[in-house]
Amino acid sequence: MEIYGLKTCDTCRKAVKALPAARFVDVRAEGVPSTVMAAARTQFGDALVNTRSTTWRGLSEDERAQSAVVLLADHPTLMKRPLIVAGDTMYLGWTKDVQSDLGVS
Repeated sequence: MEIYGLKTCDTCRKAVKALPAARFVDVRAEGVPSTVMAAARTQFGDALVNTRSTTWRGLSEDERAQSAVVLLADHPTLMKRPLIVAGDTMYLGWTKDVQSDLGVS
């Protein structure tokens, strides 16, 4: 299991603490493999881009008009976090539903 997120993100820290066996990947330092990003984009669509983030608010209208793939490649901090990959299943965010699905109470 891999958790893709930011080491400075409180939500990502909660996920890492609750899933100690998972490997954490800092998207700012290591990025997200293109195959994982493509699968996440297919599954989550535009929900993969965090439009509430400080990074998003700092983008110009022209930058915001770019595709999610380009935006996330240029600004990995725009990805909604965490992205959890457990085998063939992906989860986005750290909601109660995600925690329940992963057996975390």
